[in-house]
Amino acid sequence: CESCSELKRCTSNKKFVKTITRHVWEDSKERVNQHRLSPVGKSIYARRKETVERSFADAKELHGYRYARFRGKSKVQAQCLLTAAAQNMKKIALMAA
Repeated sequence: CESCSELKRCTSNKKFVKTITRHVWEDSKERVNQHRLSPVGKSIYARRKETVERSFADAKELHGYRYARFRGKSKVQAQCLLTAAAQNMKKIALMAA
């Protein structure tokens, strides 16, 4: 690197050494991305739209998640919990039928 014409763009180190700093969780993030981009991970991620995203869409459209009906964190949290309970009861009823 010492004689490289691009040295100024890479490093300003006096010993002409480029130092790469990685975050503590970088290995974990790489493993997760590797799994997500595998064929199995892609199929799992594709189903996410059908399950998780659908649940939020139903809550928004059918159960008043679009706007909070009350003021205050505790009251809005209660609304969210009641909505989740209603969705779970609907799911149980559909599975039982």
